[in-house]
Amino acid sequence: MRDGLAQILAVVRTKGLSQIQFWFVALLVGIASGFAALLFRKGINWLQGTMYGTDDPAHLHSFASSLPWYWLLIIPVLGGLVVGAILNWYTPDGRVRTVSDVIEGAALNEGRVERRAGWASAAASFITLSTGGSTGREGPVVHLAALISTWVSNRLHVNGVTGRDLMGCAVASAVSASFNAPIAGMLFALEVVLRHFAVHAFAPIAIAAVAGTVINRLEFGDVTEFTLVAEGAQAFYVELPAFLLLGLICGLVAAMMMRAIFAADEFGTWAQGKLGVPPLFRPAIAGVLLGLMAIAFPHIIGVGYETTSLALTGHLLLWQAIVFTVLKVAAVAITMAGRMGGGVFSPSLMVGALTGLSFGLIATAVFPDMSGSATLYALAGMGAVAAAVLGAPISTTLIVFELTGDWQTGLAVMVAVSLSTALASRLVDRSFFLTQLEKRGIHLAAGPQAYLLATVRVHQCYRKPDAPRAASEEDCRELINQGIYVSPNATLEKVMPLYDQHNLVFIPVVTLREELGPELHGALFQVDALRVFNAALSATAAEEHS
Repeated sequence: MRDGLAQILAVVRTKGLSQIQFWFVALLVGIASGFAALLFRKGINWLQGTMYGTDDPAHLHSFASSLPWYWLLIIPVLGGLVVGAILNWYTPDGRVRTVSDVIEGAALNEGRVERRAGWASAAASFITLSTGGSTGREGPVVHLAALISTWVSNRLHVNGVTGRDLMGCAVASAVSASFNAPIAGMLFALEVVLRHFAVHAFAPIAIAAVAGTVINRLEFGDVTEFTLVAEGAQAFYVELPAFLLLGLICGLVAAMMMRAIFAADEFGTWAQGKLGVPPLFRPAIAGVLLGLMAIAFPHIIGVGYETTSLALTGHLLLWQAIVFTVLKVAAVAITMAGRMGGGVFSPSLMVGALTGLSFGLIATAVFPDMSGSATLYALAGMGAVAAAVLGAPISTTLIVFELTGDWQTGLAVMVAVSLSTALASRLVDRSFFLTQLEKRGIHLAAGPQAYLLATVRVHQCYRKPDAPRAASEEDCRELINQGIYVSPNATLEKVMPLYDQHNLVFIPVVTLREELGPELHGALFQVDALRVFNAALSATAAEEHS
């Protein structure tokens, strides 16, 4: 049997995957990713319950209020120390890998992500979420699934298209297993990670999403994450302007939340450099701040599903909803600025539900005869903020439906989601993830015409001196003396502006050597660069429309 499996792998590596083989591999990737998501979730519940001494981590916030204050402070500090050690030993920059790195891997690295740093990030997120970090588990689970698909892609030596599709399968399964939401998981992989809806990817991703959902339901049953109160009377024609206004408010809240996270990270980096704090202790300092907040407001601990459920069922007062919103945003910003692990999905759901409930309590108090239940606004707000943060209006809308099991309030959610996403995308670079990449100099938000230039290097398309119609050595030396040349490893993103800047037809390709001087390899002609770029655009368009 082992020899037979080896022969199958040999055929796959040499001849590629057939459609049936690919669907089978997609199913296996989906099963593995689904189990990874399940084990990650149960592992967090176990360690969280062990650290805080509760048998019911789902109601940790209520239980934590009875714990001694010093324990609420110590736990996140200890977690921060462990996270700092993991990230500084196993990552080159001390940064947690998350969904933005999966998007980058799909677009620029043939559906692969970093493995060593990725596994370290999974461990860091696991510790963070188990010891009081105020982030979500879905982002780490998405990256964990991408690590699984990367391993499979490398073992099978698949090309970029197949690697991206396998990554989409893994992500769809992980999201579906996390939320018990197969439709939303499938669309999340297409909308956020692959960023296209190609027909060829639909079937295998759907198969993987179903596999992840089945794994979730075998463990937890066919139940929704949140249970809503009975639906109140709704007069949509009268209330529609209120949901339009809620969408705009949620868009602003989402943008402020994202900007708060980025501003806190920049401040943390500045303060670390100014005070000379070793990177090892940065997460622990964040743990101190989180612990101090948790003493008075344990609602900030972890993913926050208990508080989200209270908002969706209307069991919070107006002042509580407003204060918890502000505190959750601050706690998420501190956690991420401290370079701890976790994602933004669950926090955005909590912030959205609290924002919507606050708006709903005010609206129903001011216009009691013209409005329905305040919890309906909480539901719409939950979808609106999350969609704006993730830049995923379609999949987030469906996640809200599948999380709650309430399909009767679609109009309210869709109206709020559409306006919040439209507004927030103007205030940041499309989404939280794409803004993260933009701040690292990776321009995915502008589309393939912007980022594909970064995927092609000079050595792939320059003309050597003995090639037909090559540039003369004399002309190349003249440009080199003027300081105009490029390295063979430079990307077209760096090279293309030089043609217009210096009005050139070609640019010398040079390797600088300290003792021997510049070594001329040839020249990169603008027409060759444009030809390769056009081929890359055509290949991307063919993949997206296949």
